[in-house]
Amino acid sequence: MVRGNFRLSDDAVAAMPLCGAEVDGTGGAVLASTDGSVKVAISLAPDASRLTLTALSGHDRMTIYLTLAPDDILWGGGEQMSYLALNGRNFPIWTSEPGVGREPGTPLTDSASADGSFAGGDYWTTNYPEPTVLCSGGWAISLANAEYVELDAREEGRLRIHVWSGEVAIDLFEGAPADLTRQLAARFGPRQALPDWAIGGAVVGLKQGEASFERLEKLIDAGAAVSGLWCEDWVGIRETSFGRRLFWDWQWNAERYPDLPARIAALKARGIRFLGYVNPYLAVDGPLYPEAAAKGYFARELESDAPYLVDFGEFHAGVVDFTNPAACHWFAEEVIGKRMLDFGLDGWMADFGEYLPTDLRLFDGDPMQEHNRWPVRWAEVNARAVASRGKTGDVLWFMRAGHKGVQAHCPLLWAGDQSVDFSRHDGIGTVVTAALSSGLVGNAFSHSDVGGYTSLFGNVRSEELMLRWYELGAFSPVFRTHEGNRPDENLQIDSTPALIEGFVRWSRVHTALAPYVRHLVAEAQAAGLPAQSALFLHHPEDRETFTIQDQYLYGADLMVAPVIEAGADMRQVYLPQGIWRHIWSGADYAPGWHEVPAPIGEPAVFYREGSPFAPLFAELAQ
Repeated sequence: MVRGNFRLSDDAVAAMPLCGAEVDGTGGAVLASTDGSVKVAISLAPDASRLTLTALSGHDRMTIYLTLAPDDILWGGGEQMSYLALNGRNFPIWTSEPGVGREPGTPLTDSASADGSFAGGDYWTTNYPEPTVLCSGGWAISLANAEYVELDAREEGRLRIHVWSGEVAIDLFEGAPADLTRQLAARFGPRQALPDWAIGGAVVGLKQGEASFERLEKLIDAGAAVSGLWCEDWVGIRETSFGRRLFWDWQWNAERYPDLPARIAALKARGIRFLGYVNPYLAVDGPLYPEAAAKGYFARELESDAPYLVDFGEFHAGVVDFTNPAACHWFAEEVIGKRMLDFGLDGWMADFGEYLPTDLRLFDGDPMQEHNRWPVRWAEVNARAVASRGKTGDVLWFMRAGHKGVQAHCPLLWAGDQSVDFSRHDGIGTVVTAALSSGLVGNAFSHSDVGGYTSLFGNVRSEELMLRWYELGAFSPVFRTHEGNRPDENLQIDSTPALIEGFVRWSRVHTALAPYVRHLVAEAQAAGLPAQSALFLHHPEDRETFTIQDQYLYGADLMVAPVIEAGADMRQVYLPQGIWRHIWSGADYAPGWHEVPAPIGEPAVFYREGSPFAPLFAELAQ
């Protein structure tokens, strides 16, 4: 592991097929190799909801093949950035940094990996992988395992599931795609509601210390609809070669924000909430580190009781050990509870969770099994802190990392650290695929850093990119901007008159959609469907929708096809059954593929004829 980027390899014995079976009389069976040297017990739950396989011969790797129909399409794998359909590719399930560019052989990706860190990533690297697969044939499976898994759909006609464990538990589901998504949502836990204030305006991300407040006022004076100010640098900053990073000690930095308590109170009196930042590590040069070390709350070195330190790029930090109940309580109460919630924060980015190394000692458990669980443990700590103050449903916190189970704790995903460009595997378009794939497995709400985040090797934002990301953000449950890792080198939402004007307009569109988004929030809680849906969830009879990943249904009534290519002013859009009205022109379109004008300021957005929200949608063009 190098700064959250992993490479896994194995030295496995040759796999042996299991050719014989003997029923054991209890509804299970024992499968065996021809020579009897390999045996696996297999059992099915009485209600057929779970299949369990256990190696009886000491093996700790298992490969399972599922036969597919010729026309089956597979989806799932958690939050996937590059491909919605899994067919034809292998997807390792191991939470990690996604990488920069995520396309080996391109200048950006190769430059990121040139130092040996393999930080460029690939199509399958993601903060939030999950061993869950849905099939167009009417079934889904979800592994209860947290160990490393491969979901391999490269061979036509079958899905290979390879698990680094001698025991595999597979939960089984059947139904149409929307039914499967509802069942998975119920399996992982109820969805939390988004705070109503968060959908009533844009959350402005600024990190310029005290100057952030003056910049915010200028945007408000220009007419922007603002519901929150997000200053991730509320804890102070650390300048590195990567860019402007934060000082990882989770409490108010009075030097950078001298009047913050009064500022927070004044903003809240005007209906504007203040948001910050936190992650599950503590920098060695911060005041919280010695307190946690003295209490024994860090993961430790293998051969000593010394805290295990992770190199995060020009500084080191300890890993708070969330397998230790006392450490969880301390972080939830003393850090998030007292230093954040009691201080006045109404939200934060709960960053990271992917970096747990495997060469350390935990209070309890094997790091190889805990690695994928770590984002879920991190989510539990955040949710516990919020609940302890009675603020569940009122505080807006969001994560990028995940695995199965995170759905029950985290109210909002964000799509991670996209490059500030239109690139195929790491640019603006990947946030659409991320929302659709994560929504299939029970995550109701997703959003992204409007403007992107990662700016390296001369790759900087263009005005066109910013304006197009505004359009996408306006038709997302939460519209939140980000200044990126190198704010001084990149355009910001207040850098030019055109960017200010665009931000004002789209923040107001987002606010105007609040009644519809409230409907989507209620629908997600009641029915388990995500706000941003793959088209086939609402139109399972239409096979043309099965592989569309660059447009989405926003609820059942809005079709959003954002422009995600540089220089484009037209957009290919697929419309399923029904009559769809183009928001900007008022023209009606029949089902099928259409070439739609989409100049900057008029993304390809349609609403369904007969929608009860039609008057609201029609007003957006005025």
